[in-house]
Amino acid sequence: MNRIRFLALLGAVAALPVVVASLPAAAQTAAPTTSPGAPKVIGQPQQPRVVPSMIVLNAKGAKLGGGKLVLEGVSPNAIIFADRPVRSAGHALTAHLLEEWSGNDSFAKTPPNATVSVLMKAKAAVVDAVVVLKSPKLEGDKLTFDVDVLEGDLVGGDGAVSVFMDIINLPLARRTAHRGAWYHGAN
Repeated sequence: MNRIRFLALLGAVAALPVVVASLPAAAQTAAPTTSPGAPKVIGQPQQPRVVPSMIVLNAKGAKLGGGKLVLEGVSPNAIIFADRPVRSAGHALTAHLLEEWSGNDSFAKTPPNATVSVLMKAKAAVVDAVVVLKSPKLEGDKLTFDVDVLEGDLVGGDGAVSVFMDIINLPLARRTAHRGAWYHGAN
């Protein structure tokens, strides 16, 4: 999916709670305020706006070493959720998210920080590392990043993994949905 289709998809998702056009008349409980057949507007319509959002990748396992982070069994979908005060969340295909490392104003220019948390099966504990994610490469369900390790390690981590990515390291919040920001319709 290219960036424009992804942007259109997120814009459409954000607009869903605002307009109820496809419900049968019997399901609409308020008296109509417009002509029959016209979309019914609920609440105070607002312009959709971009809000800073965070990204979460999940995988079955991870290895960190030699300047590489390897995620095995990575989920085909990434979770995107908005920063406060907006309460929005959704999903994006992991493959589409990786497109964010290409182009002029991209993660390739300003790579995101991430916390990698891996479960330890035997000890019911967690190991963490903070890294800078660079140059992703997806092969099947194996995702490899070049990384700079800022702190921590994943020694002993042999279980499921979550990678929590920020987008706050930019001078301005990303301006488009395909840049990891979420379009939100109404508060």
